[in-house]
Amino acid sequence: MSQAPAPESRPTVLVVDDEEDLRDIMRRMLERRGFATLIAGDSQQAIAACREHPGDIDILVTDLGLPGVSGGELSRSATQLRPEMSVVYISGLPKELAVADGLIGEDALLVKKPFSSEVLVQTLRSVLGEDS
Repeated sequence: MSQAPAPESRPTVLVVDDEEDLRDIMRRMLERRGFATLIAGDSQQAIAACREHPGDIDILVTDLGLPGVSGGELSRSATQLRPEMSVVYISGLPKELAVADGLIGEDALLVKKPFSSEVLVQTLRSVLGEDS
């Protein structure tokens, strides 16, 4: 007896960006590509989502340049609450500068703005192990 995958089996991505238009574009882009999404406009909303969302959150996609707290700081707090969650950063800064400034670690995944939907989705699928 086989069953179709439940909607909950879609990977869940928490998108954090202070630019409302960009958040909305990413949400629609990801949902069209089979992801479930949660959105947050700042670190407080993101941490609340990590605490309150009843299911898994597979990947945090966060802008490095958030008001008040960097995306790197947010990711450290969020992964303390959700240690199984992967992190992908988005930024206009080149990765070398973000690493040199201590914003992210050498092994961090960073998608440079502007990016295409294909680049973002390919990055997320690689984080998930491609057959997820």
